[in-house]
Amino acid sequence: MSLIEAIRDFYFTMGFSAITWQEGVMLLVSFVLIYLALKKGFEPLLLLPIAFGMLLANLPLAGLNAEPVYQLVTDPVTGEHVHKMVDAGGLLYWLYRGVKLGIYPPLIFLGVGAMTDFGPLIANPKSILLGAAAQFGIFTTFIGALLLNFIPGITFTIPEAASIGIIGGADGPTAIYLTAKLAPHLLGPIAVAAYSYMALVPLIQPPIMKALTTKAEREIVMEQLRPVSKVEKIVFPILVTVVVSLVLPAAASLVGMLMLGNLLRESATMQSTLHRLMKTAEGELMNIVVIFLGVTVGATANGALFLSPKTLAIIALGLAAFSMGTAAGVIFGKVMCKLSGGKVNPLIGSAGVSAVPMAARVSQKVGQEANPSNFLLMHAMGPNVAGVIGSAVAAGVLLSMCAM
Repeated sequence: MSLIEAIRDFYFTMGFSAITWQEGVMLLVSFVLIYLALKKGFEPLLLLPIAFGMLLANLPLAGLNAEPVYQLVTDPVTGEHVHKMVDAGGLLYWLYRGVKLGIYPPLIFLGVGAMTDFGPLIANPKSILLGAAAQFGIFTTFIGALLLNFIPGITFTIPEAASIGIIGGADGPTAIYLTAKLAPHLLGPIAVAAYSYMALVPLIQPPIMKALTTKAEREIVMEQLRPVSKVEKIVFPILVTVVVSLVLPAAASLVGMLMLGNLLRESATMQSTLHRLMKTAEGELMNIVVIFLGVTVGATANGALFLSPKTLAIIALGLAAFSMGTAAGVIFGKVMCKLSGGKVNPLIGSAGVSAVPMAARVSQKVGQEANPSNFLLMHAMGPNVAGVIGSAVAAGVLLSMCAM
């Protein structure tokens, strides 16, 4: 073999020889997302792993997503034909099993439950209506995606439309959980859209909130919430798990893990030995699963599949779903404001989407802009927590509908 032939053969083993324009574009997109995560601080805990997973998936010839290869051989002892693994497959292929089997999202919910105080929701049960109202965007976008079938070149099945609609809940793990079960081929664009809009909550929500409320409404100071007893905090997650699971079994894994995490949080103050479990759920376990989930979801954003009219439609529909969910929460907040005689600040309705605790902080920020003495954070946490439960319930409803 001549030197030139050796160099040529070596070149064809390099990724440079096989890279496509789609993969090049996706590499640039991953660089932008890494920049937004590191420089702008847009949901860095998840956006950075997702962006790096996208980068890894679009490196040609790396084989990180390669499936295992089996060969049919004869067992020398029994004489039976068996499948022998001759290639173990890529790292990301195996890590993705946690997404495909629905393992990672419930574990994320376990950590979220361990970190979240349900006290504001228990103290003001009416706020669960605001969380429910904010799920309006999920179902309207579900219908909207199906209506796009009348446009030539864009077609969504019912499972695909359900997966797109769930973006409106602003709940990344729920979106991934539902999409992995109903439309796994859309996991990349849906996950990127869901987490991008979660990261952009401080930019997307305030204009909608201000457009739908008056300055006088934004200035409303709400009464302090009542104290919540320890017994209430212990009974609440158990009761919610039983009721939701009996009414909607498809939501049991998400809601059950969320409530288990919260039960660990509240029980840790009663039994010191449970403190270790609570710290593990909200700390090490949560961090490990976030890394695995982010990288593997990002790795589904293959250039050839991602860059299509469908993807652009998904991103547009996702923004519409999130915006309508925010608007519906604020509008229902205005209704509650009228019914309560001006005691409810409509801004807390925007926190009914599931982005915890960012959406509640946005309600606090916009309220303080109108009235510096206004403290809405704890009031907004009620609908915010209700939104987490609501998005899981909505996912269960869509999953049940599509399974019929």
